[in-house]
Amino acid sequence: MAKKRSLSGIKPTGFPHLGNYLGMIRPAIDLQDEYESFYFAADYHALTTVHDPKALRHSVYELTAYFLAFGLDPEKAAFFRQSDVPEVTELTWMLDCVTHMGLLERAHAYKAAKDEGREKEISHGLFSYPVLMASDILIYDSDIVPVGKDQIQHVEMTRDMAQKFNHAFGGDYLKLPEAKVRDDVAVVPGIDGRKMSKSYNNLIEPLLPPKKLKKQCMSIETDSTPLEDPKDPDTCNVFALYKLFSSADEIMEMRENYEGGDYGYGHAKLALYEKLVDYFAPYREKYVDLREDEEYLEEVLAHGAAKVRPVVEGVMDRVRSATGLGRP
Repeated sequence: MAKKRSLSGIKPTGFPHLGNYLGMIRPAIDLQDEYESFYFAADYHALTTVHDPKALRHSVYELTAYFLAFGLDPEKAAFFRQSDVPEVTELTWMLDCVTHMGLLERAHAYKAAKDEGREKEISHGLFSYPVLMASDILIYDSDIVPVGKDQIQHVEMTRDMAQKFNHAFGGDYLKLPEAKVRDDVAVVPGIDGRKMSKSYNNLIEPLLPPKKLKKQCMSIETDSTPLEDPKDPDTCNVFALYKLFSSADEIMEMRENYEGGDYGYGHAKLALYEKLVDYFAPYREKYVDLREDEEYLEEVLAHGAAKVRPVVEGVMDRVRSATGLGRP
């Protein structure tokens, strides 16, 4: 029996952070044995915010090395550059032509930008990004799309567009994907307590050199409770991050330190830093070696793009025939 196909993408917009690792990268790599896994660096999507070509290429290499360092096997899973499959933009236009404005106006990113008073700054790329995202999913005949609860809308909108396309042209040309919801994904707090996000610039980037990682850990915001007083671990961002990488006994010991007093937030930050340094040390070493070999990273990306090409060509043959585009 053929494996079901899993599809995930991540924008190459800077160095991956703890939220990327826990929320997408580690779960994605865990799926490569169970599913036929397609993963891509979403460089088309990155153009909504990144306008420096060197920075974009640099970020794609960083992301590729990052996945490989954490155990992605290019022979099991395809990892490729989104723009190496330009047909995704062709399918995007086809979906554009059956997608109503009302659907796009309900997208979370557009609504958030509008609520923040940035409506006049919203590009067409940001407004219509759900269509490109749907094309990303549909062009690979994806069976499942692993998402967190806050990302279910992406898959729902994709299904809606696929259904509209199929109805408009009278056939089952596009496969309807299912969301694989990761209920166990914790919200990873940034150094300011909000959800860790590149848009908030509140990151901890675990594969940075130890000196830079320490600076980020020591920058985590805490309250002003004096060192000698007891502290509430359940309201502390440092403790919330420490729990994500520690054993039950270590978590209990840290909790007792907080509640017992004479234990400062500086001590907790150092404990977190040491935990992250030790946990990520072998991955950091692999990443540094991989990142220096851009020729190999290009080979991985090219191999991934070649691996997905037969699927892309099959889907595009169907939709071009359905719409009457191209030669009969």
